[in-house]
Amino acid sequence: MKYLAAFVLAVSLVIPMRAEIIEQVLVIEQVLVKVNGDIITKTDLETRQIAALRERLNSPVDAAALKNDEALKKALLEVTPDLLVSAIDELLLTQLGREKGYALTDQYFGEWLVEMRKSNNLEDEAKFQAALKQEGLTLADLRKQVERGFIITRVQQSEIGQKLQITEEEARQYYLAHKNEFVEPASVTLREIFIEVPTTTQGGEEGVRVGAEDDAKKEADVVRARIAAGEDFGKVAAEVSDSASKANGGLIGPLPLSDISEGLRATLEAMKPGDVTQPTRNAKGFQILKLEAMKTAEAQPFDSVRDLVADRVYEARQQSEMRKFSARIRSQAIIEWKNQDLKKLYEQRIASSN
Repeated sequence: MKYLAAFVLAVSLVIPMRAEIIEQVLVIEQVLVKVNGDIITKTDLETRQIAALRERLNSPVDAAALKNDEALKKALLEVTPDLLVSAIDELLLTQLGREKGYALTDQYFGEWLVEMRKSNNLEDEAKFQAALKQEGLTLADLRKQVERGFIITRVQQSEIGQKLQITEEEARQYYLAHKNEFVEPASVTLREIFIEVPTTTQGGEEGVRVGAEDDAKKEADVVRARIAAGEDFGKVAAEVSDSASKANGGLIGPLPLSDISEGLRATLEAMKPGDVTQPTRNAKGFQILKLEAMKTAEAQPFDSVRDLVADRVYEARQQSEMRKFSARIRSQAIIEWKNQDLKKLYEQRIASSN
């Protein structure tokens, strides 16, 4: 169901309506803009706005809240220019695709549907229908959305696909100019032994039993002495540690050094591989750490990141070519605004992207 919701958001394109039915639509809809005769309505835009805010805020949003919540109004103003641009661009791409004769076959949609239901545990018909209902869709609606996404992809492939081929030399030059993007971060590998301080609950409040901390500290000191006397850290961890890492002999990592607290990082940077800390009190007990290895940040060689570099070059070129292509088809379109405030937001967003 999560995939279905994400897909609906990703390809929630405007439903084109021809001029001959605009008069009927006006009775129940407010037209915001006409694009080559097709329209985008207030409902179309609101649907996009609510979906975008839900994704951005990761919380439910409805049309009523947009009118009354000041924070939502501010967020709405921030997302709307991009939504207007994407709605118009998607409509133009869909129109172009239909002119070229692109259409989704029943076989393609059927195969896509089977795979989507399987990967999202929606093979049961009742669960699938419930998921559609939750998203406010019928199967016919879903098919239309899949088809629009399919058409847009075909247009992009046909119009800019040949411009996206990346040579080895282009990838290498990008790598040399962006080496800082391909650095393996500094990391540390540790082993730990954790001795928990038991807690008790009285009157609904959790606390430490009298003497429990002293007992845990004594146990940790005994364990530390065993390590200092030469016992294998991993074997002792597997025997006495209260941490889940005991199953791996206390092994944790490798961990990015940047993810470790500043105080602990300073301690580890002063240690050599094989060194063991004294028992240290944390929120739940006493921890003893052994430094297994520390690796400094280093640039990865080109050969090991060739595919990643090619992906970065491809993505950057795809965005650049799509910007140019979108600007061209916009310049050829007849765009008639019915709402001047939205027109202003749209034009400001277009200007800022040039």
